[in-house]
Formats: sequence, structure tokens, C-alpha cells
Amino acid sequence: MPEGWEWDRTLFQGSAAYYERGRLPYAPGFADALAEALDLDGRGRLLDVGCGPGIVLLPMARFFTEAVGVDPDEDMLAEAERQAGRRGVTNARWVAARAEDLPAGLGEFRVVVFAQSFHWTDRDRVAATVLEMLEPGGAFAHISDLKDPLPEPPPLPLTAPPYDQVSDLVRRYLGPVRRAGQGMLVNGTPNREDLVIAGAGFGNFQRRVVPAGDVVTRTTDDIVAWTFSRSDSAPHLFGDRLNDFERDLRALLERAAPDDRFAERLPATEIRTWRKPRA
Repeated sequence: MPEGWEWDRTLFQGSAAYYERGRLPYAPGFADALAEALDLDGRGRLLDVGCGPGIVLLPMARFFTEAVGVDPDEDMLAEAERQAGRRGVTNARWVAARAEDLPAGLGEFRVVVFAQSFHWTDRDRVAATVLEMLEPGGAFAHISDLKDPLPEPPPLPLTAPPYDQVSDLVRRYLGPVRRAGQGMLVNGTPNREDLVIAGAGFGNFQRRVVPAGDVVTRTTDDIVAWTFSRSDSAPHLFGDRLNDFERDLRALLERAAPDDRFAERLPATEIRTWRKPRA
């Protein structure tokens, strides 16, 4: 886990209601791209660790016999279950647990996926446990927004959300060091997942980038939801100043776009997979 930080259950407290509206989606077609990369055929079981409100699990469930979502935040799981009902996904179930609680009696899986959640875990321990939970030849999949720089895209047709100013406002209320649950992330979250996963015994690494780039229109409510969906600006962190913060945030956004319209370009999605050896 991040150096000097300990997990607690308030990490995303209060964020579930804002998550789907606030976060930009993964690239269209990411589920089909992952299914193609792993030769999925409707059999086997999927485990999504840190599943949140089901952003990845729900579109992936159709490629498996069963899909299991694990998350320590019960509000996230309740939202995921609601979304499953709305989308007619009937082969999913949800388990309140941390990654460090695995295997938790959940059995064997064909694929275990982490979508921008692995960095919150005790990575060496969790990677070793996932290796044991996978069937021979099973896959560890890591999904994230593409971080590598892309060629300069065309200009946006509307004002971009002023994320730097939003971050400055958060720091004015919560202090200069990034908050996370009851603790602080002095040095941010760790990276180089590839070294950790390879060190656990996985091999046959593959990488795919699913393009996106479409421009979407966002409103003030969307950017407020994005702010409250984040661990470093989750609603509970503001305490009795929450209403003051939201008032100042909305005023900032209104100054940036008086017509209440922002534009953002959907990021590409990076999919990295590793395989458990067959023998």
C-alpha cells in the first residue's frame, strides 16, 4: 500500500452516488477488446476486485458464466446491484470485502480484473493470492485510462473543465497534502504494477490500447459529481464545511462556463494482461 498510509473504510465514503455521473467512461468497446484479448467464450468466472458500482463488471458479465464483484464499500455494491437490475445482468453477485481478504472462499476464476484499484492494495500479497485463485492459464487484467501522451488533439469546441482550479479549491479546504480516508497520501499511490505482477509469477504479458477521443459535453453537476467521486475530495472529508465547499465549487464552475457547458475528450483505455502458467 502507499507508504505511510493505512486503508480505512471511509476511503470512498459518500462517493458511490456520484461515481457513474462524475467519472468519464472507459473507451467504447473496451469489454469486447478484453474479451478478444483473452479468447473469452461465455464460460468460466470473472472476479472484479475493487469493483465500485460495476463500471467494468457489468459490461464484462456477458462473457462469463458468473461475475463476482468485490468491494469494501457497501454503498458502491448497492449501486452496482441497482445498475445490474437496470441493465438486466442476472449472473453477477456482490461481496463486501477488501482485496486483502481474498480468497474469501470465492473459489477459482478464469479472469481477475483490477480497474484502477490495484494501487490501493497490499500489492505483493494480493498478486500472490490472485495467482492461486486463477485456473491454469487464467488471466490477471489491469484496466486504466491511458497515461502515455498522445499526439496533440484538435481544440475542444467548448471550455474544458477547470480541473486545476478545482484541485486548488480542494487544497484550500483540506490542506496541501492529498487526503485519503482518515489518512494522507504524502507521496501519492505507487505505480509499476508490471513489476509487482511479474514478480508474483505471472507471464505472457500483453498490452492493448482501445482508442476513444470522442468529445462529450459536461455540465456543472457532472463536474461536481466528479469531484465528490474521488477519494481525495469525498464528501465526508469536508465535514460541516461541505455545503460551503460545494457553493464555492459551483461558483468557480459558473465563472469558467456561464452557459453551464464544458467539453472533454474521452481518454483511450489501456488494457494490460498477464497469464498464470499452465504448469
